Amino acid sequence: MITDCYDIKTEPVINIKDFYGEPKHITDICLIIFSIDIHNHLLNTYQCEKIGILSSCNGDITIYKMNYKGRYIAFYLTGIGSALASAFCYEAHWQTGATKFIMFGSCGSLDREKTEGKFIIPTESYRGEGCSYYFAEPADYIEIKNSKKLSAIFEKLNIPYVLGKVWTTDSMIRETVGLVEKRRKEGCIAVEMELAGVQALCDFYGFELYDFLESGDVLESSGYDIEGLHGANHNLGKLYIALETALFL
Repeated sequence: MITDCYDIKTEPVINIKDFYGEPKHITDICLIIFSIDIHNHLLNTYQCEKIGILSSCNGDITIYKMNYKGRYIAFYLTGIGSALASAFCYEAHWQTGATKFIMFGSCGSLDREKTEGKFIIPTESYRGEGCSYYFAEPADYIEIKNSKKLSAIFEKLNIPYVLGKVWTTDSMIRETVGLVEKRRKEGCIAVEMELAGVQALCDFYGFELYDFLESGDVLESSGYDIEGLHGANHNLGKLYIALETALFL
């Protein structure tokens, strides 16, 4: 059972040091980016320095460093899904020294009225994926620890937001009517694919995670509305909110 996977009594067989050598200490803040457009905007707008590589047999992902208003910030284009995003987060920490991660992406709204025109700051995430069970004791939900701290930053920046539970899933195409209604009844206002795993990993290793979302598509009993998804995926506004947030950390 997946709920038996939290083992802290024995040591890992595989050590990240075997792949990347000794850990580096370059900067303490790192952006986790999902949009190729946002990623390319940073490369085209700022002077960016290559500081690491997330290496695998299907291709490498470069970790960059840039300066924003006097603060050095690392960033990389992450993989989609809880397992990949979590693994990349730890590998990025090892290669940069970052312990504060700002993750921002799109999500599906489960409550159009609550999320429309506002960013979403998750308070808890339903663990509908697999990765989190390797890093945290079994439970239905995981607390998103820095939601209050992030909401305070949003207040200072005068950014509209809503706090609420979200649902992390491993399979977008298996978000059935029954599961959507079940999560909605539990108070979830959005669904995404990374947060529970990344939060569990950050808790396990003592990192700080600051996560916010922008709803694009809407999942309702009456059907599926995809109209806003592309804009939510690639909205540059999220990037500058993340960069301004980094200045408060």
